[in-house]
Amino acid sequence: MTTFQKLLETKNKFGAGYWVLLDPDKLSDEDIPQFLECAKAAPIDGILIGGSLLVNADFELFICEVKKYSGEIPVIIFPGSIHQISKNADALLFLSLISGRESQHLIGNQVLAAPLLHRIGLEVISTAYMLIDSGKTTAAQFMSNTMPLPDNKPEIVVAHALAAEYLGFKLIYLEGGSGADNSVPTEIISAVTRVVKIPVIVGGGIKTPEDAASKVNAGASYIVTGNILESSKDISLLKSFAHAIHNHK
Repeated sequence: MTTFQKLLETKNKFGAGYWVLLDPDKLSDEDIPQFLECAKAAPIDGILIGGSLLVNADFELFICEVKKYSGEIPVIIFPGSIHQISKNADALLFLSLISGRESQHLIGNQVLAAPLLHRIGLEVISTAYMLIDSGKTTAAQFMSNTMPLPDNKPEIVVAHALAAEYLGFKLIYLEGGSGADNSVPTEIISAVTRVVKIPVIVGGGIKTPEDAASKVNAGASYIVTGNILESSKDISLLKSFAHAIHNHK
């Protein structure tokens, strides 16, 4: 069974899956075992690893350490650049930043990464990545030099989502950005999921389990949290988020 099939299986079982984004610059190697024990107990359904800019971390070593303790939880690269690739992960979200118009993020970096991914045999999951305005400039927005889609214009987001589906992407990722002031509005999520048939991931600025459940009720297939866990240092939140997402409505 592929990693993508496992992710779909989780969605079918619970109605929605819960993923946690780990930034190698923000989680020390010493804290990985305890964090992963809590993650398995919660339980979470996927681990994303990546960051818009990695300064201090050894990406390959971080992947290996997470895999050592992750058990059956899929470990998936959420690449901030073509340098964030490892054969030791289970899969990689092959992102195209379709909310922007910068050719390097639409297709340029993907062409550079493709031969390496083919050579190491890493599973790739084609993902249409869409930044949604969150009230402030996020790292993803700054580093990609792109404007986010307006959060009060659902029709613009829907048009991009439909284009992604017609182009053959497997997933759509609606992203407020790490540390976003505002999460993706439920109105946007509802508008998109009413018209597309492929699963929709929602992340960025989701601060409470109740907010996460509201995203699922609006149609999200997968919820991603990251910054809230880093800022609160309360990893018991994992269980609260998992319960809210798996037992929504």
